[in-house]
Amino acid sequence: MRLVRHLCLGITVLTCVASPASAQTPLTWQTVRDRFRATNPLLQAGAVGVDQSRAAEISAFLRPNPLWSVTWDQVGHSQAGTPFSASNLITSFSYLHEREHQRELRRDSAAAATAVAASTQGDLDRTLVFILRGAFVQVLQAKAFRTLAENSLSNYDQVLAVSRERFRSGDIAQIDLDRLELQRVAYESDVQTADVNLRSAKIQLLRLLNDQTTPLDQFDVDGPFDFAQPALSLDDLRRTAFDDRPDLRAAQQAIDKARTDRRLALANGAANPIFNVDAGFPTISQAFLSYQPPLREYVGVSVGLPLRIFDRNQGEKLRTMLDVTRNERLAEVARMQVFADVDTAYEAVQSTVALLRPYRDQYLAQATRVRDTVQFSYQRGGASLIEFLQAQQEYRSVQISYVNLTAAYLNAINQLNAAVGQEVIP
Repeated sequence: MRLVRHLCLGITVLTCVASPASAQTPLTWQTVRDRFRATNPLLQAGAVGVDQSRAAEISAFLRPNPLWSVTWDQVGHSQAGTPFSASNLITSFSYLHEREHQRELRRDSAAAATAVAASTQGDLDRTLVFILRGAFVQVLQAKAFRTLAENSLSNYDQVLAVSRERFRSGDIAQIDLDRLELQRVAYESDVQTADVNLRSAKIQLLRLLNDQTTPLDQFDVDGPFDFAQPALSLDDLRRTAFDDRPDLRAAQQAIDKARTDRRLALANGAANPIFNVDAGFPTISQAFLSYQPPLREYVGVSVGLPLRIFDRNQGEKLRTMLDVTRNERLAEVARMQVFADVDTAYEAVQSTVALLRPYRDQYLAQATRVRDTVQFSYQRGGASLIEFLQAQQEYRSVQISYVNLTAAYLNAINQLNAAVGQEVIP
């Protein structure tokens, strides 16, 4: 008996020690977002793409390599009878000179491409964070439903306990008790469904975090599941969106790059001269004295200039001119899209706030008061079973509607933040 008590005490101590170790502090939205940005492979791949674009800037600004050549010329039979008696060693050095600031324009075009890539990466982050926050809100909604289901089941169990006492005292009939106990199945089902939905939402969030090691029972998030009237006006949100929306910034940067490419295409139509310096040296042979060239050593300078008769880069000139117009039109589309996104998201927030305010100010309190009053009256024989069940159903319906509307508000805020390009409303 003493051994059993010691074993139970040891198990209790181990449980108390292991519980804090197995428990995990719920993650806030900021923590989830930071972990997502640090571990998401798609964002990491996009960051590598930006670095690749920066590396392309180095290649774009490099000068052309000079060309050095060596020639052994005039090898053949001579009167002296040796094939190398009249040979010459010739070396030359040539360099292509780029005109019209072609090198600088290539650098500017590559830098503009990097700016577009960075803004595109920011837009990818905006899109993925929107998806992540939607999953985060889904977990909060599932937690709220589970809490609601557990509270409803606990409250109903209290009613059942009182009803069983009333049945034993002969205050209610067997059929009424049976109906009450059968109704408990719906509350149990709500708890099970809410638990499954919560686990599914956690699995989705863990997959977005690229976390395959954290046990599901130890993973939890926490955040405000409530609503508030947005402090910023629609005009303020529009201005912020025009300043911070990364896809709109990328569209504007694409116009700058297209204009730089246009100037580069015009510069590439110019003829680039090739400067050349060459030198020749006669070889030393046994018949050297019999071969007397006019110059034994010499140095020459030449300039080559391509004649741009047929190819004057006409195709690139036309293509880049059209590309400027195309990107200007795309920027107009992006601006219109920003207007539509911000206005739509703002109206969605206003609509959900208008629906939620009477719930918080009136409907929740009324539903609770009606349920408690009818429940009190039923337990004392002043209300019928149908009235009691109807009050329970009305309370449950109001609570579910409030949770769904709160989740809709948080999703609308998420949509508004994505439309603006930053978290204007945490």
